[in-house]
Amino acid sequence: MTTQVPSQSTTLGYFKWAFVVTAIGLALGAWLGWEMTGTAAGTASIFFIVCVLAVLEISLSFDNAIVNANKLKDMTPKWQHRFLTWGIIIAVFGMRIVFPVLIVVIAANIGPWQAMVLAATQPEEYSRIMYDAHLPIAAFGGTFLMMVALNFFFDHEKDVHWVAGLEGWISKYSSIRGIEIAVVLCVMLGFSRILPPEESVLFMSSAIWGLLTFLLVEVLGGILDKSEETMSGAARGGFGAFLYLEVLDASFSFDGVIGAFALTSNLFIIAIGLGIGAMYVRSMTIMLVEKGTLTQYRFLEHGAFYAILILSVIMYVQTIYHIPEVITGLGGATLIGIALWSSIRWNRANPEGLAPAE
Repeated sequence: MTTQVPSQSTTLGYFKWAFVVTAIGLALGAWLGWEMTGTAAGTASIFFIVCVLAVLEISLSFDNAIVNANKLKDMTPKWQHRFLTWGIIIAVFGMRIVFPVLIVVIAANIGPWQAMVLAATQPEEYSRIMYDAHLPIAAFGGTFLMMVALNFFFDHEKDVHWVAGLEGWISKYSSIRGIEIAVVLCVMLGFSRILPPEESVLFMSSAIWGLLTFLLVEVLGGILDKSEETMSGAARGGFGAFLYLEVLDASFSFDGVIGAFALTSNLFIIAIGLGIGAMYVRSMTIMLVEKGTLTQYRFLEHGAFYAILILSVIMYVQTIYHIPEVITGLGGATLIGIALWSSIRWNRANPEGLAPAE
């Protein structure tokens, strides 16, 4: 019996809906540009911004897709389907549209409809409010992502190491309960001492909420999945894993949403561009799960978690210095590319034992 190798057309098939959303989104962007400016140059400018935002979201979300696929492969088919349908709707419409509105609602103490009117009529003021909220968002999201990354490395059952010296040293201490929490708390305290006193308090309170959110999602996810397993005999990975992935996607989205305001202050242009990018993340996630890419390339997952760790540190640093989003996106993509190259080299050197499970 021969094994069918997926063709290029089969691979492109995973991106069918992403291409459809891209076409619709670009058409909406062009229409919005014409309605706003009434000129060909203005329309072309907004069309270009939509394209750049989509590319920005894709580059920032390579690691998100890999982590999603890692979690999805352990979920039941029912919950996989729910995440890839309802989950992506929440991701696109919730985080890319509702989340920026909620920030302004809370920061400016106004109603949701007033926030939408503000976004449509006074985009510069809307953008200013978003920027003013950057510090607590970066502290919350950075802490959550740092816990996600360290939770991967401080795992006593982890027996495949990419950076052998560093990861081997970490594994010696991985059996110590709560060590990753201690590391994150030390980093939090270090950054809080650099910030001015008034910003330090806000940073610490937001970071603590990020840490608590991670711990609560872990606890709640374990309880829910255990309850589902008891009732239905289902495999691990139900509502708890779904909830974890949604919060994780939210944390990844913080950087992209805030960074988008560096290109445009128009909420609707941002929603179109980031929504297009989010659909490619969904397509990449499905492809990684169905083609077993994480199993075939043993260090790919490691590269993603290193990228997450660096992203979390960058989010912390951005509370002090501005770091261009292109550096963040290219940095993560480069790490994943190096991990993929290392995996290919390992596969060629060890053809008899490709990618053993961790």
